Amino acid sequence: MQEKILILDFGSQYTQLIARRVRELNVYCEIHPFNDFPEPDSDIRGVILSGSPYSVRDSEALYPDLEKIKGVIPLLGVCYGAQYLAHNYGGEVLPSNTREYGRANMVYVDNSNPLFNNITKGCQVWMSHGDTIARIPANYKIIGSTGDVEIGAYHIKGEDTWGIQFHPEVYHTVEGKQILENFVAGVCGCSQNWTPDSFVETTVRELRAKLGNDKVVLGLSGGVDSSVAGFLLNKAIGDNLTSIFVDNGLLRKGEFEKVLESYKGLGLNVIGVDAVDRFLDELAGVSEPEKKRKIIGRVFIEVFEEEARKVKNVIWLAQGTIYPDVIESVSVNGPSATIKSHHNVGGLPGKMNLKVIEPLNLLFKDEVRKVGSAMGMPDYILKRHPFPGPGLSIRILGDITREKVRILQEADDIYIEGLKKSDLYDKVWQAGVILLPVKSVGVMGDERTYENVVVLRAVGSTDGMTADWSNLPYEFLGRISNEIINKVKGINRVVYDISSKPPATIEWE
Repeated sequence: MQEKILILDFGSQYTQLIARRVRELNVYCEIHPFNDFPEPDSDIRGVILSGSPYSVRDSEALYPDLEKIKGVIPLLGVCYGAQYLAHNYGGEVLPSNTREYGRANMVYVDNSNPLFNNITKGCQVWMSHGDTIARIPANYKIIGSTGDVEIGAYHIKGEDTWGIQFHPEVYHTVEGKQILENFVAGVCGCSQNWTPDSFVETTVRELRAKLGNDKVVLGLSGGVDSSVAGFLLNKAIGDNLTSIFVDNGLLRKGEFEKVLESYKGLGLNVIGVDAVDRFLDELAGVSEPEKKRKIIGRVFIEVFEEEARKVKNVIWLAQGTIYPDVIESVSVNGPSATIKSHHNVGGLPGKMNLKVIEPLNLLFKDEVRKVGSAMGMPDYILKRHPFPGPGLSIRILGDITREKVRILQEADDIYIEGLKKSDLYDKVWQAGVILLPVKSVGVMGDERTYENVVVLRAVGSTDGMTADWSNLPYEFLGRISNEIINKVKGINRVVYDISSKPPATIEWE
């Protein structure tokens, strides 16, 4: 039995953040669309209704069917969820005539109510709504107010049902984590025992039961997700897992050999495939970014399929899919129209007629790393920066040649090793070098040069959805620039990218 909290998604930008905060309390939770969620059972200890960009007064407002939830199991409405519980059961929601966005302070807190146990009067909360609850039904009791919002929080008498106008999941609500813990542990009675160790133990047991003696193939990329998936499967089924690591010629300098050796050192049954010429020949003369991605995806599928067919009696294809990918595919607004093609290798299961196993599809990125750490995986794998599926192809703007790959690999190696030696690597979420289709005039010795320009990129982020450029020391940047120009033939100018996401993206293509 896995006790859980359900989070019903009404399209809020903060929905995933609610889930992350609940999981930080060692309580398992799942996000489901407001109109497509499982029937409540003994495993579901409580339900949280998310915020929404919609108004409950709109004709297209999102109305859930809570008949089997409200008054039956604990329920917490956040922002839109709170407004819905007021509006739909006899209260009134109106456009706000005061500013209800940003920081506010609780001027009244009912500490006798279990939701606000140990919550401080005057504590800061974060508001983000254009409507306000003007009136609540007679059986609703106000338990919290801010200076501008009288009905800041309420409790329905005789039910384990609450509504709060503010967002407890965001950092700016200082005691928000305590409020969520009061709900999931205090009210819902969750035992708070969902830890990385318990996930490993449960998942290994379930994988053994599901897979038995079946053969499984996994495509390794060298990244965190596929590596942790491989390690978890290896723990469960050992040599019945065959991992395939393809060198597409667009990895970092020496990465194929280093990563392959590290996988073998960890006891994984890995096949290394040198397909460099095949990829680079197919990419010759292609400049358009999406065409490059599609060629790389197609050739990868072809190479992977050829190698996988050499493994006898394979039944399962393992993938390193993580929870944000799952949420994206069943979101309130439907699948994203612009999922980047280098984030998936679609086509493999259908072409190969294999069943799919995704051992990490319940985890967020940070949880994947924690699970890897719980299994004793080394930091040099777990702390690796994210690296795009098409590799250096999307960091070479324009067409790809072997010479351009060599130049970029050399420059990138100097940069990444420099970050490590200067103890900056772990302070940066992702870093890399971009080779521009631009040449500039330079002087080396007494000679005039006309050579390539490269861009250094480094950003800080938690999930890649937003990112700030990293403020690396000038001394470090100057040293790396000199080293690249002096050591990499073909480069005579180095610049640093100080664009954040948004409006820019992390990668240039």
